[in-house]
Amino acid sequence: MVGTGVLLAAGIGAAPPGTAATTPAVAAVTPGDGLALTPPMGFNNWNSTHCRAEFNEAMVKGIADIFVSKGLKDAGYQYVNLDDCWALPQRGPDGNLVPDPVRFPNGIKAVADYVHSKGLKFGIYTSAGTKTCNENGFPGALGFEQKDADLFASYGVDYLKYDNCNNQGVDAKLRYTTMRDALRRTGRPIVYSLCEWGENQPWLWGKDVGHLWRTTGDITDTYNSMLGIAKTNWALADYAGPGHWNDPDMLEVGNGGMTDTEYRSHFGLWAIMAAPLLIGSDLRTATPETFEILGNREVIAVDQDPLGIQGRPIRSAGGIHVFVKPLKNGDKAVLLFNEGEKTERVTTTAAEIGLPQATGYKLRDLWAHTDRHTAGTIAATLPPHGSAMFRVNADRGWAKYPPAVDIGAALQTVYPGALPLVAPGDTASVTTTATNNGRLPAVTVKSVLTGPAGWEAVPESPNDKTILRTGESTSTKWTVKVPANAKPGFYVLAVRTTYRPDAETRFDLEVRVPPPAPAANAYVSDLTWLSSDNGWGPVERDTSNGEYGSGDGNPITINGVTYAKGIGAHAPSNVEFYVGGRCTSLTASVGVDDEEGTDGSVGFEVWANGAKVADSGVMTNDMPAKPITANITGAMVVRLVVNDGGNGITSDHGDWADVRVTCG
Repeated sequence: MVGTGVLLAAGIGAAPPGTAATTPAVAAVTPGDGLALTPPMGFNNWNSTHCRAEFNEAMVKGIADIFVSKGLKDAGYQYVNLDDCWALPQRGPDGNLVPDPVRFPNGIKAVADYVHSKGLKFGIYTSAGTKTCNENGFPGALGFEQKDADLFASYGVDYLKYDNCNNQGVDAKLRYTTMRDALRRTGRPIVYSLCEWGENQPWLWGKDVGHLWRTTGDITDTYNSMLGIAKTNWALADYAGPGHWNDPDMLEVGNGGMTDTEYRSHFGLWAIMAAPLLIGSDLRTATPETFEILGNREVIAVDQDPLGIQGRPIRSAGGIHVFVKPLKNGDKAVLLFNEGEKTERVTTTAAEIGLPQATGYKLRDLWAHTDRHTAGTIAATLPPHGSAMFRVNADRGWAKYPPAVDIGAALQTVYPGALPLVAPGDTASVTTTATNNGRLPAVTVKSVLTGPAGWEAVPESPNDKTILRTGESTSTKWTVKVPANAKPGFYVLAVRTTYRPDAETRFDLEVRVPPPAPAANAYVSDLTWLSSDNGWGPVERDTSNGEYGSGDGNPITINGVTYAKGIGAHAPSNVEFYVGGRCTSLTASVGVDDEEGTDGSVGFEVWANGAKVADSGVMTNDMPAKPITANITGAMVVRLVVNDGGNGITSDHGDWADVRVTCG
């Protein structure tokens, strides 16, 4: 333990000059203060704006207006929070932080007052260090804890995000406890978010210090980032509960780096984990699909359940996960999640999720908003990265609901796990399946497969069945004819299965018409890619990886040699592109970008039609670029992989310099 004298000698915990030392001691901050009894819900600007000029008073007020007009406030979202860059780079003559007069011409209190006038709450940001995390280095609160806490209270702040940059090596628990005590002395109830990145295991000590604590580093708007963070967070379920929550960082839903399928999984995972739900997209430009995901009150109710138990996976194997979260009314929330790259049917049972034995169960689908009954099986066919979410209970009135029939569809692909690609003018083979999980039979079962205008789906086997009994399945094979003029892009093949009594189940199979294969030799950075994901920020074309927004990289430079063409990545990274069997080889010079000093180590792999055809081995900063050649003869799809070199992620900027394909 560090004594009070040491705290004062370090300038921590002492009232800075000009700060009143007689503020009443009111225990307004955890433990047991009645705040954050359910995970906080709201908005934070950082994921969508970072420090750009669009982060300003008008934006913040606009978000508050949208919370009200779009029903987000009624759905439970409360906090409108500012992140870094709201203040000037220097404190004022009185030692106080000074709001940026360009961003916030009327000051922070005026913005807080506006947010409060909408029936919402207001949050702010600073760091438990001498400066905040932005590269411009705005003033942090280390040594100014009471002064800043008093200032925030005078603004009317209801939520403080307290970051971890420039901490001068001061013990984390000491720094965060000092601000806790300062917030207490203001007498204002303020939800206290410890943004400590999980570096010092805050789940072991944070319950007595803050209301929530970050369990990981920052999230980015990629599926891999979201998944990695979720996996770290879901292992910590034992430490969460009312007033003290694991925080896997803000939501990326709507920022554009993931598909809507991935965003639904992101939202469902955060909800089943009882995570704070802080919207990170600019709602002024959000799509209807984004509002549909963020505004799903049934999923939100799982997150906000007052029992306050963090859901956890009861089974995880081969990229398939079954999560269960007990709810206060005795229901069990269930999330089925397919982490992998191919469609999978995921199942569990009422017994496995801990419900008592019963003849039948009520099954509420939280995305389809339908009620069904099941004899005990809970199942869904899930696309890659997809999920399904249910509430389940042993309802004595189960028989009044139609039987649960889960359906799916699969496209025959070039190799197992391949993207569902269909070429213009070609035919594709699709198999649809329907399975009755109900206690009662499904009667007059009929499946119909339809495509967009101009597409034709013809059944090659019977697509109806008179009676489908408990546990029985029926399948239909279809030939799908793709129009010769189909443009590159995503298309939905919709499966609709009807059955009595008066029920319908649907499944959307997303397929993709790829861009034309290269007709001649080409740089890969000039091609249209099928997909890309990256450890930090987007994969860059002809520059290094800048870790944040597109185009923020530098010239590709490996061991002092600069390259005009190539791909800048950050492990773990994947770039997949279509070559349509027209190309014979891929060549590149690979290595760690010079901008990473001495920390980076990565490996480069080339995959063709699902098989690895080249591997660089481990590359480090002190190595010159290494030539790599891969035989891709006959391949339809090529994938470029950058891994972490086997030692974890440490500034792993991997460059594919001069990467090109030979085609004809």
